[in-house]
Amino acid sequence: MTSSHDPPEGEDPRAGETQWSQPPPYPPPSPYRQPSAQVLSIIGFVCGAVALLFVPILFGLAGIILGIVGHTRGEPLGKWAAGTAGVCMVIGVLLGILLSGFHP
Repeated sequence: MTSSHDPPEGEDPRAGETQWSQPPPYPPPSPYRQPSAQVLSIIGFVCGAVALLFVPILFGLAGIILGIVGHTRGEPLGKWAAGTAGVCMVIGVLLGILLSGFHP
């Protein structure tokens, strides 16, 4: 015996369903930046790397500031960029002192 809910043999069980459905609603816009948009943090890392060889005080401070601003705007890598730029600034200053001491 078949129940009244079973379709008859040979018929598509989805025949009564509609073919089109509405797309899911879009999420509301967020007032915060998306985590993938970490522009300030990335520029902070680049400034830290440049601070190793060229004008460590200038590029190191720029990297620290960019990292802090990125962190306050919700970028997860902001604090890491600020710390990395600070360490690179110190290493750049030490390299400059070390290399200028051996210059005749």
